Amino acid sequence: MLHLNQKIAGLQPSKSVTLMEKTKAMQKTDPSIVNLTGGEPDFPTPERICKEVQRQLEAGFTHYTGGPGIPELREAIARKLQEENHAPYQASQVLVTPGAKFSVYLAVQAVLNPGDEAIWLTPGWVSYPSIIEASDGVPVAVHLKWDEDYRITMEALEAATTEKTRLLIINYPNNPTGKVLTEADREVLAAYMRKYPDVILLSDEIYEKIIYPGYEVVSMASYPDLADRVIIVNGFSKSSAMTGWRLGYLACSDEIFKVVMKLFQHTMSCTSGFLQKAAVVALDCKEETEQMRKEYEKRSQILYKGMKDIPHVEMLPPEGAFYAWVKFDLGLDSQQLCDMLLEKAKIAGVPGIAYGEEEKMCVRFSYAASEESLRQMLVNLKQLMEQM
Repeated sequence: MLHLNQKIAGLQPSKSVTLMEKTKAMQKTDPSIVNLTGGEPDFPTPERICKEVQRQLEAGFTHYTGGPGIPELREAIARKLQEENHAPYQASQVLVTPGAKFSVYLAVQAVLNPGDEAIWLTPGWVSYPSIIEASDGVPVAVHLKWDEDYRITMEALEAATTEKTRLLIINYPNNPTGKVLTEADREVLAAYMRKYPDVILLSDEIYEKIIYPGYEVVSMASYPDLADRVIIVNGFSKSSAMTGWRLGYLACSDEIFKVVMKLFQHTMSCTSGFLQKAAVVALDCKEETEQMRKEYEKRSQILYKGMKDIPHVEMLPPEGAFYAWVKFDLGLDSQQLCDMLLEKAKIAGVPGIAYGEEEKMCVRFSYAASEESLRQMLVNLKQLMEQM
């Protein structure tokens, strides 16, 4: 047997990616399956962005670029952060990466030393604990509760904090719940960061453009006294329907940036230049992004209103992102629940346990899918639940 890296070999596969691939394979033989597992916009990438890539390829912009990113994109991102997020980062503090996921990885690697602890909030993105473990860190889950509207409390954060805590990861609008930080949540986080000056906050803001009326996205980097200890991660996959392009970025203080940049130089060299040129255009595609947001809002209401007529289920009111977080009262665990939904109702969702939800039996359904698919899902689900 080969002697491989046991830490990496021991990581759990991504449950959401594994389930999405499995369901796509099943659809080839059974196209009636309604696949709501994916976290991928179902819209085409805006035409202006695609045309810019074609133009850059024809112009021969296909060689190495400056490591941190082309100047015009870094400057455009910095302007966006300053004007929209009130985050004080300069272009020199922006790193363009091949996907926001890689930005998360770089940030975690840069912050943690072996044995350091990193807090992540559940329900939360499936890859956070594995990235922490791959960085020789120890993931510590703070389990937010459905019955408390998944609000953040100082008590919960402090109960998870030790002298080894070095990182706190948040993701809002949240995957999988769609929750958005309230003012009270932000004040708790700010108070926590002030009380624990050795902790760095990683704020994953990839869904910031998908927000619904009555809610707002406020970055923790907008707090002047905290910005030096906040790392913003964002990208173009969700807001511009560019998942396969692999374009993300992070922004942080000079001290953190220097460490992140060292690792980036040895692992990636640079992000594709012609894609970066297109990203400059993407930042200007506000109308196209808003059109997609409006469609997600419409779909969220189709599911939210439809769920009210179905027994045994309750959907969390949608605030942002494009996921329906649904609680079932059937006495099954969430994995058994998803197996049953797939077998008996031809509906594919992701079990809540994949996101660290251990108390309630929840399933995440993506509404980055056609309206026809969503209405069929409601029909199938209602038929099954009425038999239970």
